[in-house]
Amino acid sequence: MKTITFNQVYLNDYYLISGKEEQKHLKKVNRVINDYYFGEKSFEKTEIKMQRLAIQNLINNNKLSDRNIDVLISGDLNNQIVASSYAAKDFNIPYLGIYSACSTFTEGLLLGSLLIKNEDINKAIVCVSSHTLTAERQFRYPIEYGYSRPMTATVTATGAVASLISNNYSNIRIVSATLGKVIDMGICDANHMGAVMAPACANTLYHHLNNSHKKISDYDLILTGDLGKIGIQILKDYYLKTYHERVDNIEDAGSILFMNNKSKYSGGSGPCCLPLIFLGNILHNKKYHHILLLGTGALHSTVLVNQKLSIPSVCHGIEIEVS
Repeated sequence: MKTITFNQVYLNDYYLISGKEEQKHLKKVNRVINDYYFGEKSFEKTEIKMQRLAIQNLINNNKLSDRNIDVLISGDLNNQIVASSYAAKDFNIPYLGIYSACSTFTEGLLLGSLLIKNEDINKAIVCVSSHTLTAERQFRYPIEYGYSRPMTATVTATGAVASLISNNYSNIRIVSATLGKVIDMGICDANHMGAVMAPACANTLYHHLNNSHKKISDYDLILTGDLGKIGIQILKDYYLKTYHERVDNIEDAGSILFMNNKSKYSGGSGPCCLPLIFLGNILHNKKYHHILLLGTGALHSTVLVNQKLSIPSVCHGIEIEVS
């Protein structure tokens, strides 16, 4: 596995939109939507609107225009990432649509940072979104169905996150990125994503540390994407058994997002889960200066799950330094 280092790549700004439940554990959020429709006639249109607003407000807040942005990199959970594509059509910006499930944010940062490192571009916007009701009826059952889920399940977070990265200095530097590989442990349960993704997360963490010649203790915090309360414990146990080392300074964004909310089962998930907690919570805690983000994604579809295929997963790592 490859770890790439960056010299002058910085996170300059971001714009966060969240639902009411998601906002409860965020120290900063720019806009909270009051209901799942957000003035639209469908949940899919709501997600498109969230992305569009996040991107436009990020551009406006930095006194930029479309022509100042070299590329828009975005993704979501909808089939053919239509929320991202429909939002992108309202901007005169070159577009890269990406899909890496719930690890899309870290993959987007990775791709944008590579382009900036190679001096191909100067500014990129990385945007992700998810909506609990678009995801539930696509991957599992519509909420109206009343399906009872096990406690291992996670609930897709509602929100959109747009972040601006560039070669312009800020106090948040993107230090390096480790490209994950697809791992399949033979798990077929779509309601146990923590177990599906934990091995890929462990594999990326191990190779990132080896490639970077660093120790777990070199980081103030290791933040996983959305393993959930059960999945994060699986990760710790798996890492200890496989790599013979304890991981104590680790937290899970999905567990934080819906902390102490039993109606959210094992916690939150979705592409916006990790960036909401990282940008809206962790960055506002001054004790964290060296952070490793581990975005995890389950690469499945309802068609293949119904055909009884096991679920593969991937994890991409991004190292952040805050001065």
